[in-house]
Amino acid sequence: MHGFSYKNGSLFCEDIELSTLASEYGTPLYVYSAATILDHYRRLDAALNGVDHEVAYAVKANSNLSVLRLLANEGAGFDIVSGGELFRVIKAGGDPAHCTFAGVGKTKEEIVYALEQGIYSFNVESAEELTYLNEVAAELGVIAPAAVRVNPNVDAQTHKYISTGKSENKFGVDFEAIAGLYDHAASHLPNVRMRGLQMHIGSQLTSISPFIEAVEKVAPLAASLKAKHGIEFWSIGGGIGIIYKESLESGSLDWWENQPEVERPLTIERYGKEIVPRLKDLGLKILVEPGRFIVGNAGVLLTRCLYEKKGSAKTFKIVDAGMNDLIRPALYEGHHEIVPLKQPTSDVRKPVDVVGPICESGDFFCQNRELPDIQPGDTIALMSAGAYGFAMASNYNTRPLPAEVLVEGSTSTVIRKRQTLEDVIAGEL
Repeated sequence: MHGFSYKNGSLFCEDIELSTLASEYGTPLYVYSAATILDHYRRLDAALNGVDHEVAYAVKANSNLSVLRLLANEGAGFDIVSGGELFRVIKAGGDPAHCTFAGVGKTKEEIVYALEQGIYSFNVESAEELTYLNEVAAELGVIAPAAVRVNPNVDAQTHKYISTGKSENKFGVDFEAIAGLYDHAASHLPNVRMRGLQMHIGSQLTSISPFIEAVEKVAPLAASLKAKHGIEFWSIGGGIGIIYKESLESGSLDWWENQPEVERPLTIERYGKEIVPRLKDLGLKILVEPGRFIVGNAGVLLTRCLYEKKGSAKTFKIVDAGMNDLIRPALYEGHHEIVPLKQPTSDVRKPVDVVGPICESGDFFCQNRELPDIQPGDTIALMSAGAYGFAMASNYNTRPLPAEVLVEGSTSTVIRKRQTLEDVIAGEL
């Protein structure tokens, strides 16, 4: 679940009071729970018992070296989408031989670097990329391991910006073209070894039905490719959603178990129960590529209220974090629960906009949301900010990037120092 809860009227991460971290390290501040990250990884790994499998963490969700090291030490593989992410994994102690390289626009430099490091497989997104991979491998005199990403044309029922498995999306190769592409590789691309098959239909899926539909549609194709071309793995992607609303309550196992069956969110245990039986007779190694599920609910962004601005139409709570620190609400209407570090003693709530200092109307964390009374000087937590938070942060408006802190029980460690203005302009002439 997650490691954030109120204790004696104050919000804690594991055994550390968040207000203490805000005072010591300043705001905006990202805080991550190591216990939550490990719990999610271990539960997913256990849910896949019954098939040969590997959990390949999607580095793009949160690429801090300490987070990667935590998972590498657990034996995780890694799903990467750039040469830079491979560099990070190696620096964090991860094994390139357990890395799969996805993405539609790999450069020659990235391909060469990945081949030199000995990655497990390139997840190829087009026939043209497969041909180019063969050319680069031939120049180096090596054989490139590859899997083609199949686009099963399944509606993931998620936000259009994070849907990836439909025919109109830029990702993957049409289902009907896959068999022919593997045949072409076998006869015309001598420097490519077709090692597996890959798919990923989207992110933040909260229903099991799209997963089942995609697996049932692609499983016969995977079996055929194994029989004809000897592939050894099938990556079924990631996309398992998390709970962004009611995040404090949903951090408790009791909360999940007390939900009516028809309303109960998708759990990792149900995911395994439904997916594993559909995979176990294939005789293929199964890769899963979770990112958000592992780290999303493991992080919060702390920010301090600077001013209250009362207008004729709205009341604004202006905080010191901005869309440059956490862009999800502005980019795709992402929801984050907003809670004060001091537990409210009253049930009174009023509609407010929580906004940042960026010179954009899209710089908000919520609009017209009923929240407890937050006063200037109070610190609040934007929950479920561990995935696609810092990883998508920028220096827009010449704002230094926030610090990141990892909590392990009663110990806190700065795992990224807060940028200074000198850091921001370093490299400019």
